[in-house]
Amino acid sequence: MEHIVQLYIENYWASDRESAVMLTPSKYYIDAWEDTELLIATVADMLELIEKMPSFGQMTRLMDQRSFIASQRRLNSTISNAAEKRYEEFAANHPQFIQRFPQHLIASFLGITKETLSRIRKQASK
Repeated sequence: MEHIVQLYIENYWASDRESAVMLTPSKYYIDAWEDTELLIATVADMLELIEKMPSFGQMTRLMDQRSFIASQRRLNSTISNAAEKRYEEFAANHPQFIQRFPQHLIASFLGITKETLSRIRKQASK
């Protein structure tokens, strides 16, 4: 069974922090739904960039902090909110994702079935 852990659009950085910190192979894979230019950097590459460019290190720390906050919010929403509320928050926070990703991916990301998502969207359009 496929589970969507994260959705990204252009100018987003996708990574597996656990894999990078623990120096283990990633449990995840990236599947691009649009034409994509991909920059691949190893942990060694990132550490070298951080050493040579302190501002890059500051930027990556800020990105990590924002990613952590987003993960906490998503976890809280998943365990605290009904499916309708999760979709409402997702649509409000990421309106550009609604048109760009297939509904089955959004449903998986929200932890609901595609049928439930269809019902929620139908009710919201009334």
